[in-house]
Amino acid sequence: MKKRILFLFSIMLGVALTAYAQPKITFDREKQDLGYILWRNPTTVTYQFTNTGDKPLVISNVTASCGCIEVDWTKHPIPAGGKGTVSAVFDAEAIGHFYKEVGVYCNASAVPVYLEFNGEVTADAKNYSFTHPYGFGSVRLNQEEIEFENVNKGERPEFTILVANTSSKTYTPVLMHLPPYLSAKATPEVLGRGKNGKIVVTLDTDKLPKLGITRTSVYLSRFPGDKVGSDNEIPVSIALLPDFSKMTAQQKNNPPQLSLSATQLEFAGLKPTQKKSQHIVITNTGKSNLEIQDMQVNSIALAVSLKKTVLKPGESTKMKITVLAENLSRVKGTPRVLMITNDPAKSSVTIRVKAKLL
Repeated sequence: MKKRILFLFSIMLGVALTAYAQPKITFDREKQDLGYILWRNPTTVTYQFTNTGDKPLVISNVTASCGCIEVDWTKHPIPAGGKGTVSAVFDAEAIGHFYKEVGVYCNASAVPVYLEFNGEVTADAKNYSFTHPYGFGSVRLNQEEIEFENVNKGERPEFTILVANTSSKTYTPVLMHLPPYLSAKATPEVLGRGKNGKIVVTLDTDKLPKLGITRTSVYLSRFPGDKVGSDNEIPVSIALLPDFSKMTAQQKNNPPQLSLSATQLEFAGLKPTQKKSQHIVITNTGKSNLEIQDMQVNSIALAVSLKKTVLKPGESTKMKITVLAENLSRVKGTPRVLMITNDPAKSSVTIRVKAKLL
């Protein structure tokens, strides 16, 4: 009798757990203000979501409120805690204000979840698309990355980013996740509709963790309560030069000298999945050993290999730079390789890579 009761209890418990186990779809935001967008320039709106339930989430369909929108979504099952996206491409063929919806059908809800976006299609450039070419939602910037090159210990250089508000609301420019060695100030602190200003980023080199190359990311807040993610990420690169102030007279008279066969490479007509390589010859034309003290690749579209990091006088080596074409569409800015050396005349060298798909 006791075994039968336990058996029945286990069945009831299983049924209860099954009844409670559900997927749950949680979007990072369900409404987006695109501000001004240029006539006949299709715009992609992306909504990120997380399965905050405890069963796999499956989106069965996504519908659009008009034929001016093409939709796409993550089609494989999303496990508990997993993430996915729903995207809509708006064709911007009709000038004027617009309000659009997409409906998401999934096993987390008996009714569709509606996502919204709005804005205004304009035929002129009042959306700052020409002077501020990089869009972060309805915020536009003239820069998509922050670079502090060739800075010395003790300096406090500044980097200025121009910012424009193309939304219909006021906007407060804020850079999130600033490390201790960076500070930022927006002027003015609040931008009205259609207004522009600037963000000045200041580097305190005394607080940098090390000499050489430091890379990090900060994130532009596009609206109150915004989260950090790849779509509002601004990469930061800093090259803190070696200190040559303590060189002896003999070292100053016999320095290493860096010579490169090229400082820029071009890869044209790449196929979408192609990997293509070129070499740069590095030669020490000086009188003492040349040391490549630090090297950094700023792009997931590049792979770099170097045979030697210490070259005797007269010695050469090759740097192999490979472009991974499948990653080019995810790259912000110009892919490049940054080197720090002990050559007092060329302690920081940048090799830029221009690559284009067919």
